[in-house]
Amino acid sequence: MEVMKRVLVLIFLLGGSFYLPAQSSKIPPGAIITWEKSTHDFGDVFQGDKVEHVFRFTNTGNQDLVITNVEVTCGCTTPKGWPRDPIPKGGSGELTVAFDSAGKIGKQNKVITITSNSVGTLNQVMFSATVLEKKQPNR
Repeated sequence: MEVMKRVLVLIFLLGGSFYLPAQSSKIPPGAIITWEKSTHDFGDVFQGDKVEHVFRFTNTGNQDLVITNVEVTCGCTTPKGWPRDPIPKGGSGELTVAFDSAGKIGKQNKVITITSNSVGTLNQVMFSATVLEKKQPNR
């Protein structure tokens, strides 16, 4: 009888350990923003150049994704467009970001923060550029 109890306890413990990983692999309830690419390098640009990049994303969660705000760290960076309507699960969208290199020089790293109802992910995209001094025309 004692051996039977130990076998049952062992089966219960082993069965529980197989059950836990199956639970943790489920997608948590909510929207999840998944970026196609969360960084972009413009490379070399000259002072005064204005460049844009489109960051694409998909809602890989199981609820609608709602973006309520997009924040930048510098006046040289402008979020030009993002979806204002809810994005259904499986749906996709774009965030267009513009960078004005006027008054900048050297390596630039900018972070854009997206406020949304996305769960479990960092809602930021980043870009970089190396701003070169604009050559003056020969006089």
